[in-house]
Amino acid sequence: MILGIIIACEIGFWVAILCGLAARYILGSRRLSAALLLCAPLIDVVLLVTVALHLSTGATASWHHGLAALYIGFSITYGHRMITWADTRFAHRFADGPAPVKLSGAQYTQRCWGDFLRTVGSAVIAAGILAVITWWIDDPGRTGALTGWNGILGIIVAAEFIWALSYTIWPRRPFPSIPRSLPTP
Repeated sequence: MILGIIIACEIGFWVAILCGLAARYILGSRRLSAALLLCAPLIDVVLLVTVALHLSTGATASWHHGLAALYIGFSITYGHRMITWADTRFAHRFADGPAPVKLSGAQYTQRCWGDFLRTVGSAVIAAGILAVITWWIDDPGRTGALTGWNGILGIIVAAEFIWALSYTIWPRRPFPSIPRSLPTP
């Protein structure tokens, strides 16, 4: 049940973003766009409440509940950036906005370290959610699956650290510029 709700929330998150951006750039309605984009964080609240209600009814926690906590942490820390990413592409496609910039060198390395900090933040949020749920349920037999997520969160943070460190040591090379039109012979 919880896995299905997580999947529905992920789909709902992207539907809210895409509909919000379509309302802004295709329909030209900023007010409708803002309302739809505000639905994205509300979806996280729905997921959190659903997990809490499910466990409060006596359900035993599974890996799905830990995944929900990870999803919420990730959505909180990366949500704005994902919306900005999609907004840039929508603006370019439908409103003659500038093309998305592919970062390289020090700029890409800086973004990698920013991602590392976001990942640490998402892991801390997820661990906090798991700790609060474990404390609230107060039954180690029902919440044992949640404590295993702390190691997974550590692995995720370590992988993101290695990723950022690798681009610090070996910066991304600039992309070759591609001409907009091919020369005629």
